[in-house]
Amino acid sequence: MARKKKRKAGSIAVPFLITVFVGLLIIGGIAFGLFKYFGLGRGGELKPPTPRAVGTTTAEDNHTILFVLDEPDKKCSSTFVLMRSRPVEKSLLFIGIPTNTVTVVDGQQQNIKSQYDRAGAAAAAKFTESLFGITVDRYMKVSPEMLIKICDVLGGVSYYVNVEIAGFNNDGTDQYLNSEQIERFVTYSLFPDGEVQRAYVASSLISDMINQTNGERFASNLDNNFTSIINMTTDSNITSVDYRNRKEAIKNMFTRGSAFSTYRILDGQVSYDDFVPSQSDIDSIKKEYFAEETTEAAN
Repeated sequence: MARKKKRKAGSIAVPFLITVFVGLLIIGGIAFGLFKYFGLGRGGELKPPTPRAVGTTTAEDNHTILFVLDEPDKKCSSTFVLMRSRPVEKSLLFIGIPTNTVTVVDGQQQNIKSQYDRAGAAAAAKFTESLFGITVDRYMKVSPEMLIKICDVLGGVSYYVNVEIAGFNNDGTDQYLNSEQIERFVTYSLFPDGEVQRAYVASSLISDMINQTNGERFASNLDNNFTSIINMTTDSNITSVDYRNRKEAIKNMFTRGSAFSTYRILDGQVSYDDFVPSQSDIDSIKKEYFAEETTEAAN
């Protein structure tokens, strides 16, 4: 009797696997077609990213603020610095106003310090408007603690000191000043040229400090810093709405600008105890930094 030959396992397995593979392809194709036809799974599709809104800086972002540093415990009881911000031009100007500056307000010759002492920062802002013939949008009283906080945020400054003050180099060379030293320096009451020199120191030092700060870091922490600083003042008409409307323009100026801050020294004459500014110098400042405001007023 003839013996039957055994079939090799491989000869059965190969056709079987091919059959299963073809079947899976057919079933998978049908399933995919149905899946697509009924629109299943569309929620997981990647959508093109929504374009990010980019704020546009315009002349409406320009603003003018009078800062008043109040030091009631010192002989030098106040420091006045006018800031003109023009983000669209990436330009920041600081003008120190000597405390003995005089001008005519409401038909009478007035002194900026006496105006401030009588009625606060709002009166000092009104004086500044009369002095320059401009609009001072906002004002802020700055305490010593507030100034130190602002200097800490900006990171101090490298500045030259050429007066005899304890704890300073006093040789006219650049030296790093921390926040406490800055506060002492700008309130020093024995400058050789009196209040005119002190006004120059205040405006130039602030301008240098801003140019030396890390703009990216400053802009990234602007929200928190504004809240902590504005809560320290007791006399200001700056609001959170003002900040919200202009913060993108301010951030853009700090992140995209380079050495954008400058200062101006008021030219004038000292007459007895008064400083009388030069009208031609004031007109020059207005023409260079307040041209758009002058144009609007003319129209």
